[in-house]
Amino acid sequence: MLGLFPNAPDTLLVSIEADVFTFRDPSDSELIDGSIGERSMFHQSFGYYAHGVAEETAALPDGWVDRLVRIQNENTGGGAGLCLEVHDLAVSKLVAGREKDVTFIRELIEHGMIQVSVLSKRLSQTEISPVQRQLAGERLGVLSG
Repeated sequence: MLGLFPNAPDTLLVSIEADVFTFRDPSDSELIDGSIGERSMFHQSFGYYAHGVAEETAALPDGWVDRLVRIQNENTGGGAGLCLEVHDLAVSKLVAGREKDVTFIRELIEHGMIQVSVLSKRLSQTEISPVQRQLAGERLGVLSG
């Protein structure tokens, strides 16, 4: 969120965990967890941590790779990161459907950071089971109602 919306409302910045994925090598998730993951020296020093994930960890709409947002500024120390476009991120959370995910999406909608019509379209472009599609659609209906 901070990469896309550096001045995001506090209600969207409550997590101390960031999912991190690399295109380089699937085993990098273990390196991420060991280096900057939960209970690492990094976590102890900075108060937040990364969780290494695989490409298939999240349900994402077709074309998500083409919509990645490059973040590189004075705060990245010369490095660059690629962040999910906010609607793609919201789709993954809509499919996951945990209470914290639904709350997150509700906040995005209330703050005008996503459009329900785009979210709905992206959900239709996501390869998920019929049961997942029905549940995600019901969640979206409640959120947009």
